[in-house]
Amino acid sequence: MKGALTTVPIIKELDIVGARQSGRNLARDLGFGSVDQARIATAISELARNIYLYAGSGEISFQEVQGASPVGLKIVASDHGPGIENVSKVMEDGYSTSGGLGAGLPGVKRLMDEFDIISDDNGTKIIVVKWLR
Repeated sequence: MKGALTTVPIIKELDIVGARQSGRNLARDLGFGSVDQARIATAISELARNIYLYAGSGEISFQEVQGASPVGLKIVASDHGPGIENVSKVMEDGYSTSGGLGAGLPGVKRLMDEFDIISDDNGTKIIVVKWLR
């Protein structure tokens, strides 16, 4: 595994756009096509928006990883918010706490190749990977 490519702090709403753009640019630089770039950018938007809405602040980190495919982009969204009370509930399609469409984390999981979530009273960490095919 290579080191972190970059980390984007999520403090204000505009940081969601910055994280999305950084992730899309990194995906392009790693060789992902435009469809996968869009998938990655959409997942980043959702993760960063969740940090902003529910935790107040946090960060999105990007890493280049080696694995089953030649290269992948690992995205870690982390915060020190109140945590997710019922992880299995938020992973249900259609569930929304913000009045949104409810695509949320299940949508992120569908867009990416790997998805892991760790959440407790000290915050939430979501780790996703998209592999270059």
